[in-house]
Amino acid sequence: MGSKGAAVELEAGGRTVRLSSPDKVFFPDGGTTTYTKLDLANYFLAVGDGIVRALRDRPTTLERYPDGVTGESFYQKRAPKNLPDWIPTATITFPSGRTADEMCPTEIAAVIWAAQYGTLTFHPWPVRRSDPDHPDELRIDLDPQPGTDYADAVHAARELRSVLHDFGGLRGWPKTSGGRGLHVFVPIEPRWTFVEVRRAAIACGRELERRMPEFVTTAWWKEERGERIFVDFNQTARDRTIASAYSVRARPHAPVSAPLTWDELGDALPRDFDIATMPKRYAELGDVHADMDRERHSLDALLELADRDEKDRGLGDLPYPPEYPKMPGEPKRVQPSRARHED
Repeated sequence: MGSKGAAVELEAGGRTVRLSSPDKVFFPDGGTTTYTKLDLANYFLAVGDGIVRALRDRPTTLERYPDGVTGESFYQKRAPKNLPDWIPTATITFPSGRTADEMCPTEIAAVIWAAQYGTLTFHPWPVRRSDPDHPDELRIDLDPQPGTDYADAVHAARELRSVLHDFGGLRGWPKTSGGRGLHVFVPIEPRWTFVEVRRAAIACGRELERRMPEFVTTAWWKEERGERIFVDFNQTARDRTIASAYSVRARPHAPVSAPLTWDELGDALPRDFDIATMPKRYAELGDVHADMDRERHSLDALLELADRDEKDRGLGDLPYPPEYPKMPGEPKRVQPSRARHED
């Protein structure tokens, strides 16, 4: 895949990080543009404060493509043995009860170190290493289903903004997924468990669904979703993560997950943001989510809504992902068509 070139040394926040094979092509767009490993590292340097803000002190899974997006990939959850001693770790607990130490980036050099090993996308947990069992972010994933697109996700996100405001005065911070979807993150006080935060996400999704029944669904089973935006509540379950702001996604044109302001939501398109265009935007605007952590919100109003949904509407828990142990109060994990057949 092209010349690999001699290793280079990059200055990253006062540290020197070695980058081998800097000329290795990571993104062969198929047109006139290709991007190398060095292009990837230089991109992360250009948005350094922003991606460190998104990752700081968070246990982080690395999505690695050692040979670029056309090669094999894997998710690295456990901190590798060659992790530098200046990159801290935290012990996280999986749904199975097993544990692992994950790296917790605190500086841009850690991001460049990960890029050296082919990391494109960083998947931080919604917790800090000081308290790995209590999320400090409520993350809402608006996932377009077949027949819908990014514009439909924008339509849903605007109403979601109202839902968040109406239930606790919550402020959400939107970003592109790097694909067709949208993510909205809400900084919260680290007072609730993963189960409680997921319950708040379900309540939020159900309220959005009530307001936009033709456009939004919380149906876990694909056969029930239709051509609607799916609020993927299980992205808030333990050990489920969402790509960080400024992460690069594994597509030939090297798109990135772009933080947005609410005012520009309707005009911005996912294709606008890649490793070539984002540095220009960042140089002009900086990190538009820089103030995200200044105010933390309460989930009390959404959890009260969840209580009312259960008491007055008979709406209890929803299925967990298949790899999870059976959870208290969870309905059967059987898709409705199969359940009807078995009955």
